[in-house]
Amino acid sequence: MCLYIFLLFFGISAAAGMESGITEGKEAKPHSRPYTASLQRNGHHTCGGMLIRHDYVLTSAHCLKHGEFSSRDHLVVVLGAHNISKQEESQQKINVRKYIRHALFEQNNEKDYSYDIMLLKLKAKAKLNKFVEMMPLPKKNGKTLANVKCSIAGWGVKKPKDNRASSVLREVTLKLQENSQCKEKWQDYFNSEGMICSVSDGKDAFCQGDSGSPLICDTKPQAIASFTFDGDCTIRKYPEVYVQISYFLSWIKKKIGKN
Repeated sequence: MCLYIFLLFFGISAAAGMESGITEGKEAKPHSRPYTASLQRNGHHTCGGMLIRHDYVLTSAHCLKHGEFSSRDHLVVVLGAHNISKQEESQQKINVRKYIRHALFEQNNEKDYSYDIMLLKLKAKAKLNKFVEMMPLPKKNGKTLANVKCSIAGWGVKKPKDNRASSVLREVTLKLQENSQCKEKWQDYFNSEGMICSVSDGKDAFCQGDSGSPLICDTKPQAIASFTFDGDCTIRKYPEVYVQISYFLSWIKKKIGKN
């Protein structure tokens, strides 16, 4: 069976006052998710991320492709934002010192999204305050139950194939799907050990520009958004796929310790 993955990575423009964002959902309460990061290139939102230490952000590996950027220095992490089309006083813009993608993502020529995870080491430490906070990682590897309702927020598009970023952070609640059903639909693209998925109701979904955004279940980060079906984020037939954070805990701790 030939499937087409819709990678949720792109450079998109944010226009002041427009109402695009995560597909359907609602505008998040300003600064209610102070761990959320906007990854930007040349001032345009590219991916989401999560601040896990003063100087580290966790995101998706495919948010940085070999040859995609003329200079990796162009990728800037924006923390403390709500409206990314404005110069909010709460915002902190920090350049990236080092990109640490999972070695197996590199080794498999960026085609195996089982390892779609990346750490960004920042050039300066984030200043923690009521607008910018770290999100603690899960303490151990564990299974996330199906049918649990979780939430995700980002500045991605509101409609599939739309190339405009949301100016404000938007959030949506999604229900997790059984891993067996994810495997049945995605076959070799889905790794039951390190991935989980959610199902769209035909309206609510994460979409292009939301890669790397954390999936929050019961106030705890469980996964980061990776991919969905090409052409329509809201299609019910193919679940939306995330890389499970707990599966990579030892890798995260090892890389942070070494760098």
